[in-house]
Amino acid sequence: MSQSDNENKKEELSKKETPEITQNSQHQETTSESTTEEKKVEESFSEEVEHPKATTNELEEAMVAESTFVQDTEDHKKAKAEDIDIEDDDHEETIIDEHKKGVDDSLAEDSEDESATERHTIPKKDYHSMSKEQLTDELERLLKNEKIQAIKEHVIEIRTEFNAKFDEELEEKKEDFLADGGNIIDFHYSTPLKNRFNSLYFDYREKRNKYYQQLKQDLNANLNKRLEIIEELKGLLDVEENINTTYNHFKDIQDKWRTAGPIPRDKYNNVWNTYHHHVENFYDFLHLNREFRDMDFKHNLDQKLKVIDRAEELAQEEDTNRAFRELQMLHKMWKEELGPVAKDYREEIWERFSNATKVIHDRRQEYFENLDKEFEKNWEKKQQIIEKIREIADQDFSSHNKWQQKIKEIEALREEFFKAGKVPKSKNEETWADFKETVRRFNRKKNSFYKNLKKQQYDNLEKKKELIQIAEDNKDSDDFKTITPLMKKIQSDWKNIGHVPRKDSDKVWKQFKAACNYYFERLHENRSEENKEEMEAFGNKKELLDKIRSFEHSGDKEEDLKTIKSFIAEWKTLGRVPFNKRFIEGKFNKALDQLFKKLDVNRTKAEMLKYENKIQALNDADDDHKIRNEHFFLSKKIEETQAEIRQLENNLQFFSNVNDDNPLVQEVHKNIEDHKAQLKVWREKLKKVKSLY
Repeated sequence: MSQSDNENKKEELSKKETPEITQNSQHQETTSESTTEEKKVEESFSEEVEHPKATTNELEEAMVAESTFVQDTEDHKKAKAEDIDIEDDDHEETIIDEHKKGVDDSLAEDSEDESATERHTIPKKDYHSMSKEQLTDELERLLKNEKIQAIKEHVIEIRTEFNAKFDEELEEKKEDFLADGGNIIDFHYSTPLKNRFNSLYFDYREKRNKYYQQLKQDLNANLNKRLEIIEELKGLLDVEENINTTYNHFKDIQDKWRTAGPIPRDKYNNVWNTYHHHVENFYDFLHLNREFRDMDFKHNLDQKLKVIDRAEELAQEEDTNRAFRELQMLHKMWKEELGPVAKDYREEIWERFSNATKVIHDRRQEYFENLDKEFEKNWEKKQQIIEKIREIADQDFSSHNKWQQKIKEIEALREEFFKAGKVPKSKNEETWADFKETVRRFNRKKNSFYKNLKKQQYDNLEKKKELIQIAEDNKDSDDFKTITPLMKKIQSDWKNIGHVPRKDSDKVWKQFKAACNYYFERLHENRSEENKEEMEAFGNKKELLDKIRSFEHSGDKEEDLKTIKSFIAEWKTLGRVPFNKRFIEGKFNKALDQLFKKLDVNRTKAEMLKYENKIQALNDADDDHKIRNEHFFLSKKIEETQAEIRQLENNLQFFSNVNDDNPLVQEVHKNIEDHKAQLKVWREKLKKVKSLY
């Protein structure tokens, strides 16, 4: 081709229309990106069950997986009809069906966010089961160890869970404040943990803002760099230099283009199309020198064949998600990095690439169809679990052991829920919301129970402190007869009060035990002294009893009665004997009966003389309970004796026609007289007992 022909060709190429770089209305400006992201942080969000965002790109990619390249474009048909020797990449980027926009958008998004896939490598934890302290620690860990652009969804869920738990605590404190008579206007509640969490969240906001501000600057800088590369590419057609030098210059421009970095996604397609347009122009220009063009075509063919081979290998990959992700990368390489090939090979290699792509796509579609069925089964299983939790949450339990049992059941159901797997995306938010609400309903009832239990324990603590005060106030008392029953009573009351807060339990018990032990040790020491005196009294009474038994009547009734009375008086002065030696009192009374019988003393008088001894014992014992029992006994005997007399007098009416000397009549009269005599004794004894009050 002559020099003039070359000049004409250059002029023709320079007149070709250059695509205008315009703003794509389907995307937002990067300048608003960070602002939008930050606003979303403040907005409410839909929580997902099983790491819902972890495969967001994958799910979106699945929806556009049909984006394979097989059909010819109108431009390509036109080029074939005119037999124009150009490489129409639009042909190779055409899609099997109407879903081209989906793949292009994915490539454009990746061009802006090179770390898009990194966010999916951060596993989400069960934030709902974490305490506020654990949530705060997890937020701090994410800020320290992960990229700020990759943790947005984690932070949103952590913040939502933390606020929900803090709000519950806040409501409890507010209730307590109002219950104590506080005014709602004066109520304010915060904690060091809340302040720490707020500080960490503020740091997250600051870092995220800075990241998007820097990202905006970097993307715009890369955009300017790419526009400069395009201008440099356009200028190749006007440079008067050796074709070899021009070709090397073109290769340098391609290298710079590949390393120019990401640009705003809304500019991606237009900028790439503009670049590709001028690449086509250069290849048309390069057509003037077939040696360089063929060499480049051969290089591009080798590279595209490698891409095809890898795509065909991926068609056999069992992990369809992994295969599809790598396929996207291959399409991006095909589109952005590899140039055209010779016309004879274009249809063949593109058909191979398209077929491999379609196989991967079909397998992925089948995978998602099966996955949807599995997700539906998981949803049904999770609905059953939620219903079980709801049944438990709707019940009320009155004991600590029962609550502990139900807590374990809920934990097992929670674990089963999270192991049940993912659910359909359309049901994800609703399922997660139902699950959390039922668990929280259970937790609210549980917290209410333990809150009331804690309040009851503090009430018990106050009651036990009152008993401690009584024990300590009386532990030094010497009034053992009065204080001993009191100390035994407060010990019994202590057992019946119930539990106190665990942190106070050991302390108050030691205080109470020390005061009681101190008192009863003193009581035992005192009783040891008393026992010594009682044994001495027993010995003296035994000697006196022997003396009484050996007493011989003088024959003078008055003198003998006087002596017997002196025995009784002396007996009373000897004091109390040990409890297990009280049998001596019965022996003493029997000995007196023998003496009175020999003296022929009036029965009532004899009984009262002996009874004086018992009255003295009751008085010495200073036991109101025993005195009341004696009072009751005597009153009952009086009533029984009176009833017997009435019955005997009634019986006499049956003998109205019988003489008084009848033995039966005489027996009845004798019984009436005996009962009247006994009644007189009972009444005298009751009179003596009443004198003790």
